[in-house]
Amino acid sequence: MTIVPTIGVFALQGDVREHTRSLEAVGARAVAVRRPRELEAVDGLVIPGGESTTMWKLAETFELLEPLRMRIKAGMPAYGSCAGMIMLADRIEGGIEGQQTIGGIDMVVRRNAFGRQVDSFEADIDFAGRGAMRAVFIRAPWVESVGSEVEVLALAEPGDRIVAVRQGPLLATSFHPELTGDVGVHSYFAEMVREL
Repeated sequence: MTIVPTIGVFALQGDVREHTRSLEAVGARAVAVRRPRELEAVDGLVIPGGESTTMWKLAETFELLEPLRMRIKAGMPAYGSCAGMIMLADRIEGGIEGQQTIGGIDMVVRRNAFGRQVDSFEADIDFAGRGAMRAVFIRAPWVESVGSEVEVLALAEPGDRIVAVRQGPLLATSFHPELTGDVGVHSYFAEMVREL
């Protein structure tokens, strides 16, 4: 059992600093991951919010896409928020032509489902039965459908859309917990890493 897990943050694009602070607040050692050798040294990985097509292209440029797929297939815990949720989806709707993901979670995710930047909003949700949590949605995706092994952890209005899921060692949220000061999601993920 890892007492102080080393959790990487995919650092080629997105909310790297905010996730690093949240991970450190829950007792993890947070490190930036930009290269395959840095990926090899972590117990788990956070894929932050940002822009999913840019993340995919940068991951290919930095020769990280296949190593990410291999580590996740081998059981490395990973958490994706917003664009990171898209990156962990096996299938996406509304992507650009040829857009690829890392995959791992048996779900269909719709990009920018809640609308454009001007449609960003905050809402209280119940995450994993832990009570009310403030969630920030910025050009957020939602989950259209999940496979039988995927656990739904949170829903949001309008329409009780799926906004948080878990499949084994993989966790994903539509929202940005790193922007609220509430470290509940990061605490949940750090516990997942410690358990594996």
